Amino acid sequence: MERKVSRICFASEPDIIHFLQIAWERTLASGFVITLTDGQSAWTGTVSESEISQEADDMAMEKEKYVDELRKVLISGGGPADAYKFDFSKESCHFSFEKNLKDVSFRLGSFNLEKVASPAEVIRKLICDCLDTIAENQAKNEHLQKENERLLRDWNDIQGRFEKCVSAKEALETDLYKRFILVLNEKKAKIRSLHKLLNEVQEPERNIEREREATTCSEMTADRDAVYDESTDEESENLPDPSVLAPATSRDDSIISSPDVTDIAPSRKRRQRMQKNLGTEPKMASQVTQPQEKENVNVGRTNLPTN
Repeated sequence: MERKVSRICFASEPDIIHFLQIAWERTLASGFVITLTDGQSAWTGTVSESEISQEADDMAMEKEKYVDELRKVLISGGGPADAYKFDFSKESCHFSFEKNLKDVSFRLGSFNLEKVASPAEVIRKLICDCLDTIAENQAKNEHLQKENERLLRDWNDIQGRFEKCVSAKEALETDLYKRFILVLNEKKAKIRSLHKLLNEVQEPERNIEREREATTCSEMTADRDAVYDESTDEESENLPDPSVLAPATSRDDSIISSPDVTDIAPSRKRRQRMQKNLGTEPKMASQVTQPQEKENVNVGRTNLPTN
């Protein structure tokens, strides 16, 4: 059976300290035993599970929530000192307690107790229970201290191992970084040598390509020059003899200004421009202009005055 002893003060006798003991078998909801004493007299009572259910129904609360409130007020002593108010009537042996919520208080529970005929025995048992609880708490405290010391040793051991692991990790990272630098430098040197070898292999190909382009350009230039020379040669062969034109121009200046005579120089300039742009067309141009020049010369001869 579990027991819990606490000190309380009643609202009717605030200067007198009373001791309240709650004992239960399994859970507080299954029922408990109340023992109350002021050091001289003692009162006791048993609260059954049905009475707890009845009190919960009177409070319009769920049973689990009501039991939780009982645990706070009778066992845990939760909340501030003025959160709960106790009262007891020695004449009627009626024990009650209330919960304070700001300026409002409501009754949380009330039970009827019976006065014990031999309070000394109850008080002696209460003192023994308190001493047993103290001894149990001391044993738990010692056990917890030993457990704490063991955990502290384990923690120191783990911390030492962790520091060693960190040192080993840093040393390994440094070594791996150095090796990585060496490998990286080797790869860079290999890449540079491969680039150099590739340039050496590609350089003759570039030279051959440049020579090929230069040869192609020179051949195209030579072809254009040959076409141009051929056209100019044909044009010079088709031109009339200047000695024939010279007497005509010297006989009469009116022939030059005649509208029927065309200027040969502009047509020659046009032919030269067309030869440069079209390449193979000068032959046709020279053949077209040759009859025109002959016709113009014949017209000039017919218009000359006769002596």
